[in-house]
Amino acid sequence: IASVVAFDILPLKLHPFSQSTPTGLDCVGWKRCISSPVIADGALDKTALTDDVGSEEDLYEDFRSSNHRYGHPGGGGEQLAINELISDGSVVYAEALWDHVTMDDQELGFKAGDVIEVMDATNKEWWWGRILDSEGWFPASFVRLRVNQDEPMEDYPLKVEGDKEADSSGGTRRFGMGQTSKDQMRTNVINEIISTERDYIKHLKDICEGYIKQCRKRADMFTEEQLKTIFGNIEDIYRCQKKFVKALEKKFNKDHPHLSEVGSCFLEYQTEFQIYSEYCNNHPNACMELSRLTKVNKYVYFFEACRLLQKMIDISLDGFLLTPVQKICKYPLQLAELLKYTNPQHRDFKDVEAALNAMKNVARLINERKRRLENIDKIAQWQSSIEDWEGEDVLVRSSELIYSGELTKISHPQAKSQQRMFFLFDHQLVCCKKDLLRRDILYYKSRITMDDMEILDVEDGKDKDFNISVKNAFKLHCRDSEEVHLFCAKKPEQKQRWLKAFENERRQVQVDQETGFSITEVQKRQAMLNASKQHHAGKPKAVTRPYYDFLMRQKHPTLPTTLPQQQVFMLAEPKRKPSNFWQNISRLTPFRK
Repeated sequence: IASVVAFDILPLKLHPFSQSTPTGLDCVGWKRCISSPVIADGALDKTALTDDVGSEEDLYEDFRSSNHRYGHPGGGGEQLAINELISDGSVVYAEALWDHVTMDDQELGFKAGDVIEVMDATNKEWWWGRILDSEGWFPASFVRLRVNQDEPMEDYPLKVEGDKEADSSGGTRRFGMGQTSKDQMRTNVINEIISTERDYIKHLKDICEGYIKQCRKRADMFTEEQLKTIFGNIEDIYRCQKKFVKALEKKFNKDHPHLSEVGSCFLEYQTEFQIYSEYCNNHPNACMELSRLTKVNKYVYFFEACRLLQKMIDISLDGFLLTPVQKICKYPLQLAELLKYTNPQHRDFKDVEAALNAMKNVARLINERKRRLENIDKIAQWQSSIEDWEGEDVLVRSSELIYSGELTKISHPQAKSQQRMFFLFDHQLVCCKKDLLRRDILYYKSRITMDDMEILDVEDGKDKDFNISVKNAFKLHCRDSEEVHLFCAKKPEQKQRWLKAFENERRQVQVDQETGFSITEVQKRQAMLNASKQHHAGKPKAVTRPYYDFLMRQKHPTLPTTLPQQQVFMLAEPKRKPSNFWQNISRLTPFRK
């Protein structure tokens, strides 16, 4: 694979403030010329931008009337630049990241690694391209542009049929001073990793110095809480990435890039990369806050002035803020390419292989944390529907519903049996009673702290502790006291599901401790506040899908009306079984419409 710009152009818009952001677009060879009044410390010139809204608008219009190449209304500078090259007669090539299998004769099918000539990039979602004699539409998110568009096609490595036979026959193609074609490919991937990291660092620096620094100087426009919502922990990411780039450059062999050993760098920083979880979880909030602020003209002018003075490409702030989300998804892709072109005998092979697995795990962890945070709203809604609730909120200690169902609880001293609904969360088991007349109403009765309990499987027959005959039973026994709870299920398979659920609860608690997962007090309070408002309104809230799923809803009327079946990295979401949260909850009538 030749060195390419590591960015995706997402096929569909999130909303007016969620477009994809190319990192390092300037590397493609399109240069900008902007002269702007920048003070040495990065602050805006007070004569250029003052508290007066009119002066911000004047500055904005001055730049718009200049010869700024990307200065066109509505943004989308990256597409303007691509189409300018095409209209000027230049040939623009892109490389396929994934297979695109299609049965539509108007779409262009290809395999990962194929090189496509981009003939029309007017639409952000679908581009028109050509491979040999075939032309058609293809999803823009499935490709990435070549860095050096002037490189002759014959020097660009293409996938050819029968390459396995060519390799096995010993006729290995060589490049340069004794380099095999595989070494050259590894060189290209290494160069891509290094160059895109440097571009990414510049991008983060531009956000921190071009936006955050200027926003902090305008206390009349932004509170610290607003800035935290908009930018999240991007400054922490910037500091982490600077250290990571230094580590990469130490391992980079400038004379012979294919000999570089960069796998250990990813292994060293895999834990630090978990800070992206907080950023990804906050990103939908950032989009909403930006959408709210930019309804006011002075914020639009202010953000645009910050961008122009920092000499950044023509992408709105929300687009720039999407880049860290995309970046953490890129690492598994880049490492997979690196491993593909690393010989097993190479000193870096084992580290790259381990690094690929490590970065996939980071992506999974980020997705899992995001799913958990989405669940807290549902848990808060559930609690608000329970009558006579007592004690602390479920969210004080728990963030995941593991299992739920009906059990018969047997209590001392008379071995009294009671039919109850039980909800097993991490750290606690909540007991509720159904209303006698309205079975869709639940009343809170009690809870059991699971951290002190051990689960005991009880054989069918007479139980010595309770002196009664039981079937499909199990016990919860407190390690620190003589407290014992006896439960009976209706069927053997139900009992086994409960025993498995208790194992999963302990495993979940252990994983959370190992990964440091936690929910902030602010998030807990906000979830309970939202649930309380909906409860008083008398309407159940429609649970929203993950914010990036909205990307899949829009269609272009003149383009293919269906998206390819191949899953594109949105948040590097791994294939997993759907959460059984709503399957468990849906047994209760209040959640049925």
